[in-house]
Amino acid sequence: MRILVAGGAGFIGSHYVRSLLSGRYPGAEDAQVTVLDKLTYAGTLANLGPVEDHPRHTFVRGDITDVRLLNDVVAGHDVIINFAAETHVDRSIAGPGDFVVTNVHGTQALLQAALDANVRTFIQVSTDEVYGSVAVGSWTESEPLQPNSPYSAAKAGADLLCRAYHQTYGLDVRVTRCSNNYGPYQHPEKVVPLFVTNLIDGRRVPLYGDGRHVREWLHVDDHCRAVQLVLDKGSAGEVYNIGGGLELTNRELTERLLALFGRGAEMVEYVPDRLGHDQRYSVDSGKIRAIGFHPHVPFDEGLADVVRWYRDHQNWWRRLT
Repeated sequence: MRILVAGGAGFIGSHYVRSLLSGRYPGAEDAQVTVLDKLTYAGTLANLGPVEDHPRHTFVRGDITDVRLLNDVVAGHDVIINFAAETHVDRSIAGPGDFVVTNVHGTQALLQAALDANVRTFIQVSTDEVYGSVAVGSWTESEPLQPNSPYSAAKAGADLLCRAYHQTYGLDVRVTRCSNNYGPYQHPEKVVPLFVTNLIDGRRVPLYGDGRHVREWLHVDDHCRAVQLVLDKGSAGEVYNIGGGLELTNRELTERLLALFGRGAEMVEYVPDRLGHDQRYSVDSGKIRAIGFHPHVPFDEGLADVVRWYRDHQNWWRRLT
């Protein structure tokens, strides 16, 4: 099996590639992996360092909006997994255009290349943010898409294109929508590594608004196992929510991080709230659990491991800050 991993040098994509090439996914031990990545600020070859010389790994630097390149690269692959995206909400508020280009136009170009090359399965890695904010309960996959940020709107557009390519052309497209990820190799603009690296340096952490926004947390390793499960056991045209099962307010998350550093509320700096900030995300993961998914990483254990990783890998993140 030949797998093309778009965005495979980013946080989540690189974790998937490292896990796949280390033989952690039964049945895929012999898979050939091509990573296609533009290497923007959020993607770096350092994330692929542990597998850069692996005999089943090929790296191609390129943009998923480059149709000519895609025609050359995609041919011969059995599976495409699209992790490639602009993902940071604050950046999307400051400059929405790049998000539309990469997340919408890029996904369409990749879908067309997959169709033209007779790729067997296309997996689109999306986000729970496409549903908007939910006050009570949890989203199922049948909920309408009501994105509120330019980032989530661009991801919703990509999801709808995936549906269209399945309905119109019969392409086997499967969409995953995950809750908030955390783990090693995450760019320090994101909340967990931002707070961790600030605290390592003795700096205060910026908490939006009143800190009561609620997020559901999922370790990147559990997320990537779920993506592989959708590849192995999922169905064409289906959407799968992937949640970690633990909801925390941003204030509660902050308190857990502060406790790991032995610090208190004096390290919190409350900052003006983000524009259009969604109050709560929560996904119903019953559909993917029905095909065998269960999170393995307890949140407190995973969070402590992340703190240790950033303490031990300061050369990795300091060049990014």
